[in-house]
Amino acid sequence: MRMNRKIVRQAFYRSLPVMAGYVVLGAGFGILLRNAGYGVVWAFAMSAFIYAGAMQYVGVSLITGGAGVLATILTTFMVNARHLFYSISMIERYKNAGKYKPYMIFALTDETYSLVCDGKTPDEENADRYRFMLSLFNHCYWVGGSVLGSLLASVLPFSTAGIEFSMTALFVASFTEQWLETRDHLPALVGLLGTLLCLLIFGRERFLIPAMGLITLALTLLRGREEAAQ
Repeated sequence: MRMNRKIVRQAFYRSLPVMAGYVVLGAGFGILLRNAGYGVVWAFAMSAFIYAGAMQYVGVSLITGGAGVLATILTTFMVNARHLFYSISMIERYKNAGKYKPYMIFALTDETYSLVCDGKTPDEENADRYRFMLSLFNHCYWVGGSVLGSLLASVLPFSTAGIEFSMTALFVASFTEQWLETRDHLPALVGLLGTLLCLLIFGRERFLIPAMGLITLALTLLRGREEAAQ
């Protein structure tokens, strides 16, 4: 029991920076959804069962715009395709997670990934439990923020102009944190240059999938050369 409490406490402390962002961004989503005519139950359900920050913001537009099933599927894939790359890089780390694995896969958001991708855990014997608690805390922050935003919007007037940019700001903050903590900046530079190139070639409406393919190819080739050099 003492070890369990220690793991929970350590996961909570590590998740505090994410809490600061998720409560605010979740509240932004709750406000946006409330202004679109959907109340606190919708905010709770979408955040608890979809749990895809940027896609939830986009989802408000899809719901209010009457988007069809095919358009919704394609948009969801384009917005969340980056998670395919997250999951591939975590296969080895999550493969023995046992009962924790399904939820940890579901809860692997950008910010949770940034906390677990380095492989650092305070107790290697309880690494899976630690990562599970870290994922759970972050999920609760997002759900709580969404519900809070919806409740506030029901009693106070809010302008939602420009609120969608909050997710972009969070991505920039996550990128900056990883840049500062990592000595090898080559993957980040490959991502930036590959994305910029595809943006110039395909335009902002169609660049995402080609950029991901290009980045994957470039990193695979670079990894192959490093392994050959060793």
